[in-house]
This record gives sequence, C-alpha cells and structure tokens, in this order.
Amino acid sequence: QVQLVESGGGLVQTGGSLRLSCTASKEIFSGNVMAWYRHVPGKQRELVAAITTGGTTYYAIDAMKGRVNTSRDNAKNAVYLDLNNMKPEDTAVYYCNRYPKSSIDSWGQGTHVIVSS
Repeated sequence: QVQLVESGGGLVQTGGSLRLSCTASKEIFSGNVMAWYRHVPGKQRELVAAITTGGTTYYAIDAMKGRVNTSRDNAKNAVYLDLNNMKPEDTAVYYCNRYPKSSIDSWGQGTHVIVSS
C-alpha cells in the first residue's frame, strides 16, 4: 500500500527552525528521488527540494536556499526537511513524494507550517 506520512510542522516565530519528517512506503521510496513540495493557499503546489538515493540535493526555491536542507535515511524509508531562519513566506502545507511525481501517485496529508511575524 502506497503511503506517505508527513510530520513535524507547527507554529514557529520568524527566525525559528523546524525539522519536517516523512515516512514513505517502500513502493514510493526505494530507488527513487524523493522530494519536498509545498502548497501555499491560492498558489499551485511547488517543489521545494529533492534528494537522490545517493544524497545529492537540489533546492528549487531561491528564497529558501541557504535556509533549507534535505536529507534521507534509506534504511528507514524516511526523508527530512530542515527549515532554518524561517520567514512568514515559508508558511505552507509541506508534502513529500517522489520526484518526478507521477499523476497516479497520491499525496499524504501534509504537515502545516505557520511562521508568525
């Protein structure tokens, strides 16, 4: 059963940090590039970061570069997103999934991040 479970979100003040976690089923995780996406209300869901099975990372949002780090634990089918020096514009629902995401892949429930000013 394909499953994605995101956690770690919450309310944080500007300048604070969060670590988001995602546990994926083997079907999604094993052998695939994994990624974090975010959905800001009123906008399309967008790619935040991606990481290959070997640990090579890619960060898609210029405004977040230098403040975000992604990592994975292949033994745990888990991927992480560290958000540092957070800003109100980081407020979004964050999701993980493989990259590129297939149209038949479902989304998890996401984890809500709110950054107060």
